[in-house]
Amino acid sequence: MKLSDFKYNMPKTAIAKHPEKKRDKAKLMVLNRKTQEIEHKSFKDVVDYMSKGDVLVVNETKVMQARLYGKKERTNAKIEVFVLRELNREENIWDVIVDPARKVRIGNRIYFNDNLWCEVIDNTTSRGRTVRFNDDAGDIYKAIEKIGQTPLPPYIKRDVEPADRENYQTIFAKEDGSVAAPTAGLHFTPELIKKIKKKGIKVVTVILHIGLGTFRPVEVEDLTKHRMDSEYFEIPEETAEEINKVLESKKNIFVVGTSTARAVESSVTAEGFCKPNFGWTDKFIFPPYDFKITKKLITNFHQPESTLLMLSAAFAGYDFIMKSYKKALKDGYRFLSYGDAMLII
Repeated sequence: MKLSDFKYNMPKTAIAKHPEKKRDKAKLMVLNRKTQEIEHKSFKDVVDYMSKGDVLVVNETKVMQARLYGKKERTNAKIEVFVLRELNREENIWDVIVDPARKVRIGNRIYFNDNLWCEVIDNTTSRGRTVRFNDDAGDIYKAIEKIGQTPLPPYIKRDVEPADRENYQTIFAKEDGSVAAPTAGLHFTPELIKKIKKKGIKVVTVILHIGLGTFRPVEVEDLTKHRMDSEYFEIPEETAEEINKVLESKKNIFVVGTSTARAVESSVTAEGFCKPNFGWTDKFIFPPYDFKITKKLITNFHQPESTLLMLSAAFAGYDFIMKSYKKALKDGYRFLSYGDAMLII
């Protein structure tokens, strides 16, 4: 398949700027791959498609308050520092993106407050830098959490609001490391999870820390030539065991989000089972693809020509997914991170 196959016209008015006040009241479009039928539901109805013995796999990554604002030493020039990932915990070394980049060179220090500053130790790309935070800053994750801003996606054209700190975080969020939310997980509420568990469905967790690559455009027409950014993931032993039990019993594995799907599909044995694992994955899933672990997929409506749309198309079938997007736009579904959801069964 080619990049241009995934073009569609998404008007700006379709992009949700805020989430639904009650997370599980978002719309849910249900795609049945076998019958090719489309149903319109509320997200809370997702439990009706689950049965005792099924498993729900969620991503427990936590979004860092990744956007920091500081001042360059001597000149006091205002610099935005967008933290991407920790490289070395002992040395407090991180990958970041700086803006304006032309003002930030190796050796420069950027001060955020009396307790936190960083020094540029390397250039990685035109805007990318490697920095070392000061030794006496303590826990850098906590420092970032305190002074940083929520890294809303660039397509949400508004100022960050205090409510975004909670809204742009799933109820499963536990392990710091993402610069974007695993958005399919944003629709779940504690009450809905309670109902799901009461029905006899196990909820298991993985980690995949989402990087900026999730927003990076694909720039090659031939999809086989595209390379994903590597992202850190973990599949705990307990999760792999539960998934494998379900595979053996022929029950269903509901995977929440493209990030979770990429994590579990990056950890498949030769026999088609899930193995405990951790490390980095650059797995790029696009049609055609034979999913080994993911049996049902919960996801949002994604940008044209995005790798997230391509994964959804690989799961649902290209023609079916494009038909469903056309219908979603016609029927007023809300798109992207704060938008509505899709269940592909």
